[in-house]
Amino acid sequence: MPDAVTAEELYKVFHTRKGGEIRAVDGISFSLRQGELFSLLGPNGAGKTTTISMLCGLLTPTAGEATIRGISMTRRPLEAKRHIGVVPQEIALYPRLTARQNLEFFGRMYGLSGATLSSRVTELLEFVELAERGDDRIESFSGGMKRRVNIAVGLLHRPPVLFMDEPTVGVDPQSRRRILETIEHLKAEYGIAILYTTHLMEEAQELSDRVGIIDHGKLIAVGTQSELTATVNQLDRIELEVSEAQIDPRFVQQVAGLAGVAGVSEAAADPRAGEPVAGPVVEILSRDGRRLLPALIQLANDRNVKIAAVSVHEPDLESVFLSLTGRALRD
Repeated sequence: MPDAVTAEELYKVFHTRKGGEIRAVDGISFSLRQGELFSLLGPNGAGKTTTISMLCGLLTPTAGEATIRGISMTRRPLEAKRHIGVVPQEIALYPRLTARQNLEFFGRMYGLSGATLSSRVTELLEFVELAERGDDRIESFSGGMKRRVNIAVGLLHRPPVLFMDEPTVGVDPQSRRRILETIEHLKAEYGIAILYTTHLMEEAQELSDRVGIIDHGKLIAVGTQSELTATVNQLDRIELEVSEAQIDPRFVQQVAGLAGVAGVSEAAADPRAGEPVAGPVVEILSRDGRRLLPALIQLANDRNVKIAAVSVHEPDLESVFLSLTGRALRD
């Protein structure tokens, strides 16, 4: 079976009124397997929306090829588009129609009718947890609810491939959580391929099977989170807060001697708003912080060191982006 989505050396150049060029997408190549959620992670303006627009046939590539399940989007667009659903970044609904009426309207555009359309609309309203609001106008919905109806529209014809372009933009944290839960259920229950764009590291880490990091129109890294974090060669950082005024220097020396410890340092007490003043902290660097924890806690017990709190900070996609570009993801 061919890959669900393939991008081969995609380029998109826009020409300015003054005769200049903007290379929005600069030779991007990747593939997406059926049943996989692949995230394009990058800051605003990185080329995510332009890439997804070429893959779903809204923009024609300046060069390169986009295929959907082996079908060329540039040479056979109508056939390729039958296999995709799209959840755009902007809300694409009619505000004065109800949620049900919107779904029925778009369902007819997909060629659905009669009992099939009716059952599909009911099924999807239940799936996005809006069955009780199905007969309410969209204009009365919150931003998060509109986003969930947008997702339902993209699923009406049961596409094997779904493009989702920043579907949580502009919603409150509670609505964002509901949308992410909907996407997780979608991935588990429908088994479709999902191409997801986001500028939020937390979303990419939570949802993705693989991540492509994009910046200035270039795909600079692709892999699972563990594969990507391994490329930056960074260490886990363990913060061990003790409930004592001072740390026994012999304890620090023994920590440094544990197998797997790459470095140890002490940090001063860190006052936290609304909480008692925290105790001093031992910071430990290790290749595998979680594996080191049992030996570290055992040593603290043996030395009668009272631990107030322990936290392990592993390298994340923010670390990868910073390592590859020299700037933070949110810069």
